[in-house]
Amino acid sequence: MSNATTLVWFRRDLRAYDHTALHEALKTSAKVYCAFVFDKEILDALPHTADRRVEFIWHAISELKQTLENMGGDLLVCHAKACEAIPLMAKALGVDRVMVNHDYEPAAVARDASVAAQLTQAGIALSSFKDQVVFEKSEVLTLSGGTFSIFTPYKNAWIKRLKNTDLEERSIRELAGALAKPDAAQHQLALAALGRNSLDIPSLEAMGFVPTNLLTLNIGMGESGAKKSLDDFLGRMDRYKNDRDFPAVKGVSYLSVHMRFGTVSVRHAARSAWEMYSATQSEGALGWLNELIWRDFYFQILHHHPRVVAKAFKADYDLIEWEQGDVATGLYKAWCEGNTGYPLVDAAMRQLNATGFMHNRLRMVVASFLTKDLGLDWRWGEKYFAEQLNDFDLSANNGGWQWAASSGCDAQPYFRIFNPVSQSEKFDAEGKFIRKYCPELSALNKKQIHAPWEVPALELSMANIQLGKSYPRPCVDHAHARAKTLLRYAVVKKATVGEQETT
Repeated sequence: MSNATTLVWFRRDLRAYDHTALHEALKTSAKVYCAFVFDKEILDALPHTADRRVEFIWHAISELKQTLENMGGDLLVCHAKACEAIPLMAKALGVDRVMVNHDYEPAAVARDASVAAQLTQAGIALSSFKDQVVFEKSEVLTLSGGTFSIFTPYKNAWIKRLKNTDLEERSIRELAGALAKPDAAQHQLALAALGRNSLDIPSLEAMGFVPTNLLTLNIGMGESGAKKSLDDFLGRMDRYKNDRDFPAVKGVSYLSVHMRFGTVSVRHAARSAWEMYSATQSEGALGWLNELIWRDFYFQILHHHPRVVAKAFKADYDLIEWEQGDVATGLYKAWCEGNTGYPLVDAAMRQLNATGFMHNRLRMVVASFLTKDLGLDWRWGEKYFAEQLNDFDLSANNGGWQWAASSGCDAQPYFRIFNPVSQSEKFDAEGKFIRKYCPELSALNKKQIHAPWEVPALELSMANIQLGKSYPRPCVDHAHARAKTLLRYAVVKKATVGEQETT
C-alpha cells in the first residue's frame, strides 16, 4: 500500500462488492474517498420528470452510501455537472488520483477525456479499469487481429478466451480497513466548492424529478436487490432456454436493469452461468451466458464503430426511404401507446409504458412491427425505448433495433419479417400476457384473442368488444405491409443476395 490518497468516482457501477476501481484503490491507497454525481448533463436532457431510472439510481446510491458508512467510509453525493464537479472535488480533497471504471458510450468517453485533462492540469492522475463487461474493446479478436462483426464466431472466440481466464471476484471485505472515513470539514469543503453545504443525498424533488411507481413493480433495489434477483434466477437458470421466449412465464433473469447500473457484477453473473454449464451441461445456463456474450458483443461494436449511434452499421441501409408525414406520425403514436390493433404488440407496448420493462422476445416483435409493418425508421423506436426502458443501454438498444431493422451487424435478413399474429399464437398461446395488458380483450378465448378482427361480429358483441371503439382495428394489414417492406428494402437487395442464399 502506498501513501496515495484516492477518489473513487462511481458511475454505472453502483455496488461495493466486486468493484474493480474500488478494489484497486483500497489495495494501493492510504486513504480512499468515494463520490457519485447526479450528472446534470444527463438528467437535464431527460424528457420526463417521472423517470424510473433516476429513482432506481437514487435508491442504489442510498444503499451504497450506507454500505460504505458501515465499512468506515462514506459517499460524497452531489447534483452537478460531473465534468466540473469531479475535478473540483478531487482538488478540494487533495487526492493524488481519481479511479473509475470504463464507460464506453461516446458521450461518456468525451466526458472522461475532459475530466482527465482537467485533472492532469492539477497534477492528479486518472486511472480507469474494466468492470461492466467480461471482455472489452479489442480483447476478443479474429485470428488475423481484426474485430468481429458476426456474432457466432465472436461467441466462439469469447468462450475460448473465457476458458483461459480467471474471473476474479474483487471482495473489499478484507480491505475495508483501508477505507478511512473523511472528516466533515473535508466533505463540506468539497461540497462548498460545488455550491452545497450538506452531506445528504439530494432528493428526487430537489433535482427536478418526482417519484414513480417503481416501488410497486417488485424490482429489487440496489446491490441487495440485485443479489436476491440473481439468487432467484440461479434456481431456475436451468430452464432458461425453454422458458425465455414466453412473456407470461417467469423465464428471464430480470437482471438487465442491475446490469445496466452495475448493482450486480457481470463477472459474478458470468461465472455463475459458466460454472453451472461446466458442471451440468445445462443448456439454460449456456443460453443465458449467450446473452451476456451478446452484451459484450454490442459493447465492442459501439467501441469500434461509434457511427452506429446515428447511422446504420450497413451503410447501404441508410438509403431506405422510411414513411414520413402525418400518417407516419399517427402510426408511430399508435405504436407508442399500444393502440395498433395487434394484441401482442399492444400488450408489449403497454407493459413498457406501465413498468419500464419489456420482455426480450417482445422487443423483437414490436421492433419488427415498427420497421417492417409500419415502415418507420428504426431510430424512432430506438429513441422511444431510450426514454422508457429501465434497463436502457445505448449499445444493446442500438444493436437490438438495428438487428430488427436488418441494418446492423449480424442482423436478421431484411426479408425475414415477424408476423405479429403467429408470434402471438406461438409465444402467448393462452393469451395470458395479452389479457394482463389488454384487459378489454379478456373475454375472448385463446383462439380469438390473437386476431380479434377475425372474430365474428356477434361473438365480439357478446364479449363486449367494439372494434374501433373499445379496442382499435388493425392500423395496417400485415400482408400488404410485408409486400411494401420488400419493395422498400429493394435498395439494399443487391447487398444482401449472399445473405439470402446462406440463410
